[in-house]
Amino acid sequence: MTRVAFATLGCRVNQVDTGEVQGRLEALGCRTVPFESTADVVVINTCTVTSRADFSDRQLIRRAVRRHPNARIVVTGCWAQTNPEAVAAIPGVDLVVGTADRHRIGELIRRLGPPGPARVEAGGARASMAPAPAAAAAGRSRAFVKIQDGCQHRCAFCIVPWARGPSRSREPELVVDGVRELVAAGHPEVVLTGIDMGHYGADLRPRTTLTALLRALAEIPGLRWLRLSSVLAAYFTPELVEAVVSLPAIVPHLHIPLQSGSDAVLRRMRRPYTAAIYRALVEKLAGAIPDLGLGTDLIAGFPGETDADFERTLRLVDALPFAYLHVFAYSDRRGTEAARLGNHVSARVVTERSRRLRELGHAKSRGFRARLVGTVREAHVLGVRDRATGRLTGLTDNYVAVTFDGPDTLMGRLARLRITGVHPTATDGELMP
Repeated sequence: MTRVAFATLGCRVNQVDTGEVQGRLEALGCRTVPFESTADVVVINTCTVTSRADFSDRQLIRRAVRRHPNARIVVTGCWAQTNPEAVAAIPGVDLVVGTADRHRIGELIRRLGPPGPARVEAGGARASMAPAPAAAAAGRSRAFVKIQDGCQHRCAFCIVPWARGPSRSREPELVVDGVRELVAAGHPEVVLTGIDMGHYGADLRPRTTLTALLRALAEIPGLRWLRLSSVLAAYFTPELVEAVVSLPAIVPHLHIPLQSGSDAVLRRMRRPYTAAIYRALVEKLAGAIPDLGLGTDLIAGFPGETDADFERTLRLVDALPFAYLHVFAYSDRRGTEAARLGNHVSARVVTERSRRLRELGHAKSRGFRARLVGTVREAHVLGVRDRATGRLTGLTDNYVAVTFDGPDTLMGRLARLRITGVHPTATDGELMP
C-alpha cells in the first residue's frame, strides 16, 4: 500500500484542497501517514499570495526532499500553477501539478517513470469544479466544504485569478448533499470556503446565489453551526444581509476584507467598494448581530499609498468593531498590475506601517475579548490540546479561541464556556454544566 504524506501552505481553501486530494488518493488505496513518517509519496500544496509565500514554498519542498530522499515529491497548488518552471527546477521534485489538474494527481503519480527531470502538468483552468467527496473536507472536528473556486475580479495586487482561474461554483445539490452527510457523520459545525465566495452561483445554469444556498443549508436537520469564510463587501445584498442576520444556524462571525481605508488606494487596487460603503455595511451588521466577531484583511504599503492614505486606514480600522486583523506587507507579484505601478513605497515604510496596523490589531483583539469576560458562549472543542498549556481549546461561535480544562471526550463537540480572562494572545475559560 502506497504511503502518502501531505504538507500544506497558505489559506483555508488550500487546506480543503489538500483534504480533497487526500480523499481521492485514499479511495485509490493509498494510506495517509504523518509528514515526519516514512512515505513513498509526498504531496506539497503551495501558496503564492506573497513573495514570502514563495520563499516558504521553496523551504518546505527542500525540507521534504531531505526528509524523504526515496519518496516521489509532488508539488501542486497556486505556486505550481503560476511558476511551474521554478518549481520543477528544484532538485528532487518529480511532479508539478497545477490547480486545474489537481484532481488527476493519483493518475499522474501512477504514470511517473524513473526519477529524472520533473514532469509538469499545469494547464488552463477547468470550466467547472471537479467533484469531491464530502468526507474529504472533514477535519478532525470541524468540517470544511469548498463551494466555489477561482475569482472574477482583477484586483491590481492579486495573483489568484491567474493561479486558480475564473469563478466556478459547485452545484447547490452537491453542496447540500455533502453537508447533510457531514452532519450525519457527527460534525456540528460546517465552514463554507471559497476564493470569491460571494460570486457563488453566478456561473451556474440556472443561476443561483450564496443567499439561496445558505437558506437551503439552514434547513438541514441537525446542522448546529454554519460559518462563512471571507466575503467581499460588494456582495452583501440586502438579501444576504438578512440571511446572515436572521438564520439561526449562521454563527456571529464574518470576515470582510477591507485592504485600505483610503478611496484613492482602493481605486488603484481596483476594489469594488469605497470606504464609506464598507463602513456602512459593517456598522449595519454589527448593530444587528450582538458580539459579532468581525475580521478583515489589510495591505500595508500598496504602491502610491501616502502618509495621508495610511492615516485614513488607521482611523477607519480604529473606528470599526473589528475582533482581529490580518495584515499583509505589500510585495510585488509577477504579472499583476500593481507590480507595474510607479511610486512604490520603500521597504522601511512598508515594514513600519505593517507594524502599526498589527499593533492596532492586537489592541482591537484584546478589547473585543475583554468585553466577553463573564459571558457564557457555546464553543466547538477542537481535536487537539493547546501546546503551551495542555488545556482544551474551544472556538466560540464568534471565533474566539478559549482554553479551558476538560476531558478528551469533549473534543469535536459543542460545549458551554464561561470566559474568565484575557491575555495579549490568549483567552481563558471554564467549562459550564
